[in-house]
Amino acid sequence: MDKLLVRGGATLKGSVHISGSKNASLPILAATLLTDQPCIIRRVPDVSDTNYMIQILAALGAEVERSSGTVRITAGEISHDAPYDIVRKMRASICVMGPLLARLHKASVSLPGGCVIGDRPVDLHLKGLEAIGATIDMEGGNMHITADDGLHGKEVDLRGKHGPTVLGTDNLMMAAVLAEGTTIIESAACEPEVVDLANFLNKMGAKIKGAGTRRIYIEGVKKLHGAEHTVIPDRIEAGTFMVAAAMAGCKENGVTLHRVCEEDLGPSTEKLIESGHSVEFNDAGTSCVVTPGAEPKGANIITAPFPGFPTDMQAQFTALFAVTPGISVVEDTIFPQRFMHCAEMTRMGADIKVDNGTAVVQGTDEMSGAPVMASDLRA
Repeated sequence: MDKLLVRGGATLKGSVHISGSKNASLPILAATLLTDQPCIIRRVPDVSDTNYMIQILAALGAEVERSSGTVRITAGEISHDAPYDIVRKMRASICVMGPLLARLHKASVSLPGGCVIGDRPVDLHLKGLEAIGATIDMEGGNMHITADDGLHGKEVDLRGKHGPTVLGTDNLMMAAVLAEGTTIIESAACEPEVVDLANFLNKMGAKIKGAGTRRIYIEGVKKLHGAEHTVIPDRIEAGTFMVAAAMAGCKENGVTLHRVCEEDLGPSTEKLIESGHSVEFNDAGTSCVVTPGAEPKGANIITAPFPGFPTDMQAQFTALFAVTPGISVVEDTIFPQRFMHCAEMTRMGADIKVDNGTAVVQGTDEMSGAPVMASDLRA
């Protein structure tokens, strides 16, 4: 899809069911390479990134069957060489590196592609794998990784200059499940997607403790087996619909979101309430109703690793603040360059000034339609 035509002025109402998490699905799909037995993954969203990951698995030799949101994968005889023509399309393709290294003791993966948001190196991935016994040779944009003497557990600190690395934590966790001994990941990412991957790996027979904290313990096992798993709800998709409901939802009944996880939506929920909107969850925390506030007001946001405010919700809240009375300040400490959408919104009449990773937003009610460019997925 090259462009969308949006006719404004409509009131949003009714309900929506939230998809399975894209960011959880990708490493979970990659983790099926760790066993030659069948794995069944449910609620996999039908988006380009998951389609690319499935293509990579098939190109590596896995048998893949897909029906609606369920994917069945049997990775019997597989190759260690991930094809560049698919890997270049998506950054998360690097997730196959850890499973291939763990199972085959070798992996060849091109430097990944995907959306460009500031500085997102793979250094921490390689640092973690080297620490547990991998040897890495870079040649022509390709990473050739071997572990001729096997992988061996060790304490590894994955702290980066912008905080913990989610995919780096995923990769090291997947590599370490078949390593000899115990691996301890310090400064691990705490995101719910990391926890979901750990839960799937444990269903396969792994021994992982501490996922969701800054220290993860992985006791290596000899072999993993097949398993079934349902992917968690997509907290970014849910947060996006919540913001849309706050901006244009029905003021009487609001908009209902089904299949959500209240615990994972804390930062977005808190900021919507602080901005004067109503968010009400059911007792189970699996659905919520978002109703626009009668007197909305601005708020300040600073992005941070989970459980802080997610950088992937920064653009959506910037749009909300653009039509909210008062001044709001949005600072992105994860990707300080992630403000290209602000220039596009000014074309629509928004009053936003960006300087050094911070946007100052003066709300206005005078925005109008204009041709704009989406600079990244969330924008």
